Amino acid sequence: MIKTIGVLTSGGDAPGMNAAIRAVVRAALKKGIKVYGIRRGYCGLIDGDIVEMDEMSVSNITHKGGTMLYTARSSEFRTEEGMQIAKANCEKYGLEGIVVIGGDGSFRGAADLSARGILTVGLPGTIDNDIACTEYTIGYDTAMNTAMEMVDKLQDTCQSHDRCSVVEVMGRGAGFIAVNTAVACGAIEVITKEMPYDLDQIAKDMLECKKNGKQNFIIVVSENVGHSQEIATAIQEKTGIEARATILGHVQRGGSPTARDRVVASEMGYYAVELLEQGIGNRVVGMQNNKIVDFDIQEALSMKKPYDEKLHKIAQDIAFF
Repeated sequence: MIKTIGVLTSGGDAPGMNAAIRAVVRAALKKGIKVYGIRRGYCGLIDGDIVEMDEMSVSNITHKGGTMLYTARSSEFRTEEGMQIAKANCEKYGLEGIVVIGGDGSFRGAADLSARGILTVGLPGTIDNDIACTEYTIGYDTAMNTAMEMVDKLQDTCQSHDRCSVVEVMGRGAGFIAVNTAVACGAIEVITKEMPYDLDQIAKDMLECKKNGKQNFIIVVSENVGHSQEIATAIQEKTGIEARATILGHVQRGGSPTARDRVVASEMGYYAVELLEQGIGNRVVGMQNNKIVDFDIQEALSMKKPYDEKLHKIAQDIAFF
């Protein structure tokens, strides 16, 4: 039976990571497994920033955003020398398995550790929801709700000034946050890299709406599509409607996680410990049809996540024209 495991968070932080850490620590201790927290991701695994955790180490953290173990990206870990130092520290602390909470880059590191004899299980922690093997990632629901609340506030001032607000939301290379925020907030248009868009047509639609009585507009743009300020400038030139760009930025990563993020993170953390208890590693935990499942890491990394084109169409079709 496995006796000692570690847990770390890597890459971008996401609301719900603390709930996942708590579940891993408490589940492992319940099973008689010693747990170490590895601070600052793979950097901490190389630097030996590793501390033993007990039940009280994770008290009163589920409601907090960020990660109590901190997070970082490590270029040294990508080298063979760095990998060997990390492995040596695993042996020093008796770490037979590690739960890695993060995104696909974190999972590649987990796969490298597995190849060197350290059992690893990855939990999908990213607000972008861009991990293909899972329908849901830890932090996604909170980020969407944060974006929705911010856009709602912008809508108030748009209405007061008969203005168009071009709002850029996060998502890295994926438009999942954008399309859901657009539907939730009644945006006139959503722009993502997954679907073609035409600024001339958007301008025509806005003018048609204005003719029918609508005076203020929201356009939601996913990051990495195009500069939101340039889109706002183009919209103003084409319509004569004052347009302002707002980049929501990293506020979407923070804040107290929603109930959904806390519960899913807890389920996934518990499941990860169950896998390690059985001596199973090189896996990524995910959610399919609202059930917790797991995949081989390499299989998970090779998957492609489909974009919800239907939801995109809904966002456009129920806009006011």
